[in-house]
Amino acid sequence: METRRYTLIYVSLVAAVVLLLCLSLMVGAVSIPAAEVFDLLTGGEGGGRVHRFIVLGSRLPQALTAMLCGAGLAAAGLLLQTAFRNALAGPGVFGIGSGAALGVAIVMLAGGGTLSAGTFSIGGLAAVMVAAFAGAMTVTLLLLFMASVLRSGVMLLITGLMTGYVASSVISLLQFFATEQGVQSYMVWGMGSFAAVSMELLPAFAALTVAGLGMALLMVKPLNAMLLGELYAESMGFSTGRIRAWLLLVTGLLTATCTAFCGPIGFIGLAVPHIARMLTRTDEHSRLLPATMLTGSVVALLCNIVCVLPLGHGLLPLGAVTPLMGAPVIIYVILRERRS
Repeated sequence: METRRYTLIYVSLVAAVVLLLCLSLMVGAVSIPAAEVFDLLTGGEGGGRVHRFIVLGSRLPQALTAMLCGAGLAAAGLLLQTAFRNALAGPGVFGIGSGAALGVAIVMLAGGGTLSAGTFSIGGLAAVMVAAFAGAMTVTLLLLFMASVLRSGVMLLITGLMTGYVASSVISLLQFFATEQGVQSYMVWGMGSFAAVSMELLPAFAALTVAGLGMALLMVKPLNAMLLGELYAESMGFSTGRIRAWLLLVTGLLTATCTAFCGPIGFIGLAVPHIARMLTRTDEHSRLLPATMLTGSVVALLCNIVCVLPLGHGLLPLGAVTPLMGAPVIIYVILRERRS
């Protein structure tokens, strides 16, 4: 009976991902019929060169990016919530996202949009992505070092929060001294968007994200052991310090990749694991983790569709849509914890 229920949940989530993925290819400023989209996807000419570019060159990479990014951030959030036994733990709480934002701020606000090291110099989107990835991974490495020094998960959580505050303060100072154009560019990046990943960049983004998701799935047994406490995990032969180090590395990779390519995206990593728990009604990670990844894809694709709904009025900022969906979930979780 339980197996049938979980099978139904997974089938429903996969169907929702496929449905929203198809809907993402049809909805936008230019309405394209489903038959024409299918024709373009199967190698046909569809409605001509313009529609071909819209579907295959713009909407398809954007939808695939949303699907992968949602799964990656949701998995990162679940790993952190399990490792630190804290319902409100997430990539943003540990300052990893703030590290990425600081890297971008240094490039856009202080570096004039270029990243230079000796004779090597890159600019534009490539510089932003490299800076965001470097910033996020720098904070991850700092947390890994602190994890080897601090044995308390609570103290490590506080360290992550303080790191985020420091990064935010430095960004504010950079904005104060930056040019108006630099501040505007940084604000646009800070809104987040799944549209920044082109078809040429998609293979690199997909490879990094899928690698992070694969590493997360390999940690199911240690995660289940951590659920029963550190002493139990140690008695089962797992090193809690090593588990936390690997978890930080995996979450750092997933968060750095998603933030570097798509900008800061809040609440998906924080709220989606709770939605998955409500659906599956289990904390067993061999069932919960795949459901969390699929739910993350569903939520991200839904947000992507909502962003393009204004049609002629332009795209809604992604950073304004995700909190509308994530914040009510977090409020519900807090109220439920208080009642229990």
